[in-house]
Amino acid sequence: MFSFKKSDIKKLSKLLGVIVKHKGNNYRFELNQKSNVQKLSLEIYPNIVIGKRRGNLISVYTSTAHLQLHFCSGYVISPMLKEVTFIGESDGKLTGLIIEKEGGCSLYANVDREILSGDFTRLGPEVMLSGIALSLTETILPENKKKRKLR
Repeated sequence: MFSFKKSDIKKLSKLLGVIVKHKGNNYRFELNQKSNVQKLSLEIYPNIVIGKRRGNLISVYTSTAHLQLHFCSGYVISPMLKEVTFIGESDGKLTGLIIEKEGGCSLYANVDREILSGDFTRLGPEVMLSGIALSLTETILPENKKKRKLR
């Protein structure tokens, strides 16, 4: 099972360009862009009790939303896009929480894993974006035992 280590926190701090604050059982990143009004706080709770199990919790706070990703199973950093994608998977469904260095945030929830490696041109434009955005995470996902093709 994946759990965040101090080295992971350092990588995220470097990418996001902020100093991380260790607050007891979590790490807090505050992205406050002076050039615009976007303010976002990201908290990572490594290996905490969530219900009857242990796992990683990712919380995001903005001026208009509070998002959580329970049982985060990994992350992918994209220096080129200046963003990090946190991923969670349950029963072949993925949830991706994307945090941008500039304070933007996107959530794609309950996405069929099979669309990540399918032909994006066969998807409707409203579905295509989630497949493209989460396709970066394929490198960290465990091999799917039952490979299915996009229909």
